[in-house]
Amino acid sequence: MSKDTPSTESRGGLRANVLTGFDTVVMAIAGSAPAYSLAATTVALSATAGLIGPAALLWCAIPMLGIAWAFNYLGRIDVNAGASYSWVGRALHPSLGFMAGWSVVASATIFMVIGSLPAGQYTLTLFSASAADNTSLCILVGALWFLAMAALVTLGARITAHAQWIMTGIELVILLVFGIAALVHGGNGAVFSWSWLWGWGHFGGPSGFAAAALIAAFYFWGWDVTANLSEETSNSRKNSGYGGLIGVIAVFGLFEMVTIAINIVETQKQIAGNGDPVLVVLGNSVWSGVGGKIMVVAVMLSTIATLETTLIQVTRSLFAMGRDKTLPAAFGRSHSRWQTPWVAIAAVVVVSLAMFIAANNVTKFNHILLHGFNAIGLQIAFYYALAGLAVVVAYRKLLTKSLSNLFFIGIWPLAGAVFMGYTFVENVKNLAPHDLEIGLGALAVGLIPMAWYWIKGSDYYRSGATRLDAASADQVNALYGESALVTSAAGDGLATDI
Repeated sequence: MSKDTPSTESRGGLRANVLTGFDTVVMAIAGSAPAYSLAATTVALSATAGLIGPAALLWCAIPMLGIAWAFNYLGRIDVNAGASYSWVGRALHPSLGFMAGWSVVASATIFMVIGSLPAGQYTLTLFSASAADNTSLCILVGALWFLAMAALVTLGARITAHAQWIMTGIELVILLVFGIAALVHGGNGAVFSWSWLWGWGHFGGPSGFAAAALIAAFYFWGWDVTANLSEETSNSRKNSGYGGLIGVIAVFGLFEMVTIAINIVETQKQIAGNGDPVLVVLGNSVWSGVGGKIMVVAVMLSTIATLETTLIQVTRSLFAMGRDKTLPAAFGRSHSRWQTPWVAIAAVVVVSLAMFIAANNVTKFNHILLHGFNAIGLQIAFYYALAGLAVVVAYRKLLTKSLSNLFFIGIWPLAGAVFMGYTFVENVKNLAPHDLEIGLGALAVGLIPMAWYWIKGSDYYRSGATRLDAASADQVNALYGESALVTSAAGDGLATDI
C-alpha cells in the first residue's frame, strides 16, 4: 500500500481514498463560497475600503497564497484531518497547535449562524421580499438548510463531493456569465480606475488597511477544507495541497471580476443602502427582473455549499482533537457504516441550533453579520499566521536546498504569516468591543479544555511527542528517497508514492 494515504484503520475510522484531485478543487472553491462571500461581505468591504475593495482583495490574495503554499507543504509531511491543529502543534508547540485547531472550531461554529442567515434570506427572497426581511423566518429557513447539510456530511465525503459538483458548478457559471456581462454593460456606478487595484494612499492609514484586509481574509476563508479532508483524499500529499492552491487562485479571479463589476454598475450609496442586495442589483442590470432572481439562486447555492464545507472543517478538526484526547474522546468516534465523525457532527448541530435561537434575539440582520465577519476574521488571521510559521520551522533544514524551496516554503509563507499577524494585532487595537468579545472571547474559551486535558496528561502535550521536521530521516526517506533533496515547488517529488 502507498504511504501517501493512510488506511482507514490506521487513521481512526475515516474512509480513505474517496475524493479525487478534482474533488479537492471543487471543495476549495465551495469552501470560499464566491457568491455568498460577495453577497454577504461586499457591503462591509465597501464601508471599509470604498471603491478600492478590489485592491484590498488583491493585497490579501498575495499573502493568502503564501498560506496556501504553507498548507500544501505541511500536508505533504503530515496527513491529518486536524490540519493546522496537528501541524502547528508538532512544529511549534502543542498549546499553539490546540489553539490553532480551536480557532477553526470557533470560527466555523460562529459561521453556522452567519452563514445560515443568508441561506434563509436568499431562499425567502425567491418567494417574497417581505418575508426575507423577517429575521426570525430567515433563521428558521437557514436552520433547516443547515440540518440538511449536516445530514449530507454525516453520509460521507463522496456524497458531499457529488452535491458540491452540482451546487458549485451552477454558482460558478452564473457568476462568470453575469460578471462578464455586467462589465460589458456598465451602469450608474463609477468609471473604472487602476487605483481600484492598487489602493495605496486610499486606505486611510495602517488601521484602515488592516480593517479592509480582515474583511478580505473572510472572503477567501474556507479553501483549506481540502486539508481537513486529506485523510479521505487519494494521493492526498499532493492533491489536498494543490486543490487549495488552485481554489485560492480561482476565487480571487471571481472576487476581483465581480467586485469591479459592482463598482461600475452600482453607486456606493446603492451598495451601502437598504435596498436590494448588491448581487440582485448586479443581476437586474444585466437582465432586468429575471437576472436578480438568477443571482439569488447563485447565492443560495453558494451559501448552502459553504455550510457543508464548513461543517466538514469543524467536525474533522473536532474528530482529530478527540482522537488525540485533547477534547472528549467521543469526538474521535466515527460511524461504523458511513465512517464519518458522527459524534462531532451531532455536537456542532446542537451548539449551532442554540446559537440560532440566541441570534433570533438580535433584531438587526446586518448587526449579526458585521460582528460575525470581524470576529471570524480575527480567528482566521490567528491560525493562518501560525500555519505560515509552522511550515518554515518544519522545513528549516531544507530551505537552502534550492531557490524554489527558499521562496515557496520559506519567504512566501513567512510573508503570509507576518501579514496575518499584522492584521490580527492591528484589528485587536481598533475593532469595536463587541467584535473583540466574540472574536477573542471564543478563542479564550479554548484555554479551558486545553488546560484540562494538558493536566490530565494527554499524549499530545508530552514533551517527547514526535516533532514535525521535514528533514528527519523517516520523513525524508518516505518522501524524497535516500537523497533527501526537495524538488522544485512545481514538481511532484514531495508527493512520490512508495
